[in-house]
Amino acid sequence: MFKQPLEGAFQLSGTASALPFQLGIVMLGLSAAFGGTLVERNGPRWAMFISMVCFASGFLISSLGVAVGQYWLVVLGYGFVGGIGLGIGYISPVSTLMKWFPDRPGMATGIAIMGFGGGALIASPWSTEMLSAFGADASGISRAFLVHGLVYAVFMSMGVFLVRVPAEGWRPPGWDPAKTAVRSLVTTANVSARNAIRTPQFWCLWVVLCFNVTAGIGILEKAAPMIGDFFENTSTPIAAGAAAGFVALLSLANMAGRIVWSSTSDVIGRKNMYRVYLGVGALFYLVIALAGDSSTPLFIVCAMGILSFYGGGFATVPAYLKDLFGTYQVGAIHGRLLTAWSTAGVLGPLIVNAVADSQEAAGRSGPSLYTLSLYIMIGLLAVGFLANELIRPVKSIYHEPPAEEVGQQGPLAMRGEA
Repeated sequence: MFKQPLEGAFQLSGTASALPFQLGIVMLGLSAAFGGTLVERNGPRWAMFISMVCFASGFLISSLGVAVGQYWLVVLGYGFVGGIGLGIGYISPVSTLMKWFPDRPGMATGIAIMGFGGGALIASPWSTEMLSAFGADASGISRAFLVHGLVYAVFMSMGVFLVRVPAEGWRPPGWDPAKTAVRSLVTTANVSARNAIRTPQFWCLWVVLCFNVTAGIGILEKAAPMIGDFFENTSTPIAAGAAAGFVALLSLANMAGRIVWSSTSDVIGRKNMYRVYLGVGALFYLVIALAGDSSTPLFIVCAMGILSFYGGGFATVPAYLKDLFGTYQVGAIHGRLLTAWSTAGVLGPLIVNAVADSQEAAGRSGPSLYTLSLYIMIGLLAVGFLANELIRPVKSIYHEPPAEEVGQQGPLAMRGEA
């Protein structure tokens, strides 16, 4: 919602105005990769406090940058500092809820990541109202960023004080892990974070997540201007208010997909769920490309489907990791895997914005601005589908020694640090 106001305030291109968002996603993945082990070691309360400080500070720095006319400060604040807050804050509730719900990991991660996606459902209309009240010029944007930073600091502090982890060895009443249905990709062994990144399964899943996210984030980052451009030459162009409503609908689909699809994966399995995300997602993109501006409802339904798979992909991947590598250091492994999100955070906006800018420079308009990027997304989803098909159970050479052997070898061997 700040993309077009920033373009007007700083005279930016679509590609340049995406920089804070892109850097924010890059730092999300990098901070999650480096911070995952620290979260496991220091606990979620420490992580949530660091997240709150960085995330709120990012908005305050951005507010200052707009006020003094220095766009680099917006990139630094929203992208770099705020992105660190995003990454640390993202993984801490995920690993915590998986400890509370070992019997239903897909649902647990869906709950956590649904909150992350659902934030946009609140932030989109809230930001729109602030820009309407304060003005969409530099002064209004600066004040809106300031309010964001202060309010988020208050609400995120609640998470810092309320979070708890279960006691060691805790299990849900009536749940016996020995009686859990056996599936080929679900292991009872454990793999350390250091060993996990040496397996082909980790890198296949990295490709799966990267391309699934690239396909979704390209639409999400440019949602409001994209629907406006798509139907600008029709008899029913999309007004600014309707575009904001479209963003809210995408956020709702994103949020719902995180809990619905991830919970479904507990029933049908993670690999089958990703077949749906990648295969059906490619079909949705194909429908949008072929239909063009012929039907606004069809465009909206397909975009919502893509965003529900985007959100579901995020929510299902921690449970997929748990299935493949066990619970031992799943938070740290998840953090390392989120570097795929960093890559996708650059690829998705870069593909959509660069193609749209080049097509506009060539004198094209409407759906023609995005047709090429839509077909690129279909190709990426096809590659992700193939990577998912290549995933097999992790070989025993990567497993941690059993508990009785750990006692003989010492704690360093248990932690994979010997």
